[in-house]
Amino acid sequence: MFPSRLEALRGARDFLESFCREAGVERQPCLKLNLVIEELFLNTVKHGHRGGSDAPVWITLSAQGGKVRVAYEDRAAPFNPFAPSTREMLEALADTRREGGLGVLLAHGLTTETDYAYVFGRNRIRLALAD
Repeated sequence: MFPSRLEALRGARDFLESFCREAGVERQPCLKLNLVIEELFLNTVKHGHRGGSDAPVWITLSAQGGKVRVAYEDRAAPFNPFAPSTREMLEALADTRREGGLGVLLAHGLTTETDYAYVFGRNRIRLALAD
């Protein structure tokens, strides 16, 4: 568990790198995973908590069957980054080259599975990447 603060991102990265080493995840998938986690975390801090909060972010990782699975949860306001309307809005931002919004598209493009739910006051994002 990490606080929703920019300075906590380093700890999340260290956690991820330790997981990759222990689970034997190759360098390339680990780099992709790092990008995805970083984008989700930054969105939580910047948009979900308007610059930071002590509200927790939970990151759970597992590797099996050639896939790395991520469960990412926060207590920010409900927001489904994978909803069709959100995706269309982000693609429009990308087309106009405006700043922001591209991290979610990047995260979606690097993963093989995505799922979102708002459960018990938490945004729950589940992702899978090929190992």
